[in-house]
Amino acid sequence: MRVVTFGEVMLRLAPQNHLRISQSVPGILESTFGGGELNVAVSIALQGGASAFVTASPDNAITDSLVQEVKKTGVDSSLIQRSSRGRFGIYFVETGANQRGGTVTYDREFSSIALATPDEFDWNQVFEEATWFHITGITPAISESGAALALKAMQEAQARKVPVSCDLNFRKKLWNWKSGTKPVELAKETMRSLVPYVDVVIANEEDADLSLGIRATESDVDAGELNVQGYIAVAEQITQQFPNVKQVAVTLRESISASHNNWGAMLYTQNQQKAVFAPCNNEGNYSSYQIHNIVDRVGAGDSFAGALIFALNTPELAAPETAIRYAVAASCLKHSIQGDFNYSTRKEIEALMNGAGSGRVQR
Repeated sequence: MRVVTFGEVMLRLAPQNHLRISQSVPGILESTFGGGELNVAVSIALQGGASAFVTASPDNAITDSLVQEVKKTGVDSSLIQRSSRGRFGIYFVETGANQRGGTVTYDREFSSIALATPDEFDWNQVFEEATWFHITGITPAISESGAALALKAMQEAQARKVPVSCDLNFRKKLWNWKSGTKPVELAKETMRSLVPYVDVVIANEEDADLSLGIRATESDVDAGELNVQGYIAVAEQITQQFPNVKQVAVTLRESISASHNNWGAMLYTQNQQKAVFAPCNNEGNYSSYQIHNIVDRVGAGDSFAGALIFALNTPELAAPETAIRYAVAASCLKHSIQGDFNYSTRKEIEALMNGAGSGRVQR
């Protein structure tokens, strides 16, 4: 296994202890690194797989710190390209609590990766020994150049017969690089041109609708109400409209409040025309994890994608029923961990997957 991920990494600044930004600035903000594709690479490495992260980043001290941090997690940092153009993107996270939702404020325009062009990367080096490639819908959203980079990377992966996974990851605040085109329209136009290169589509409750125009009926994500069976129809439509897609994974989040979410997922396999859900009760029916007192939900979707990719590339975990259980357990644990990265180990994930969810101290 060697999973290559490609995208932007940013400096994450966040108030501590559920404080609001207005209470913390001027003052202390916690700084960490984060970004969808890097988060995935870190999950895979910490669970025992081999992963590499590809990006363009300014040649400065912040990138020096990034490389050190990436190396500590076990991710191959050799494909982080130093750039003389652009800046290091920043985002501010305000963690929600109870009925107050969290917020994300971006300061990432003109970042090095947003300005990079496809001819700046050595694609033979990027895909050397690669067995899997992962990207998200964030990369094509950040700029027109980002969209061109995403397309080129997917084409290079396909030419080398490297399977491609894409987390649709719709971000309304980012799809603004085409004048006169609304964010949702631009997202659909762009993502529908990219998905023909994808083998495994990953999405949340609303991504398929906002990125591809394919909607689950009778679901209201804002009200925390999901028609679970409706997502089978979404997966079927995706594989019908894009016959290259072999599997569709959908995370199922019911937001009761910012502090209490119910969490699960579905994995649909096209050649079996079958969907499997996790977690399930003793009767085999879908029964979501009840996550109370959430520490940090940012990066949970990435932790799901990372664990799913790891499972699909690990023979003893690769069966759809097992892979989805593993991925959901991993992302459930991420809700208890501060920061973008999921520091859960394979042993911890398998323990929860097999029913050890009491949170008792391990001695």
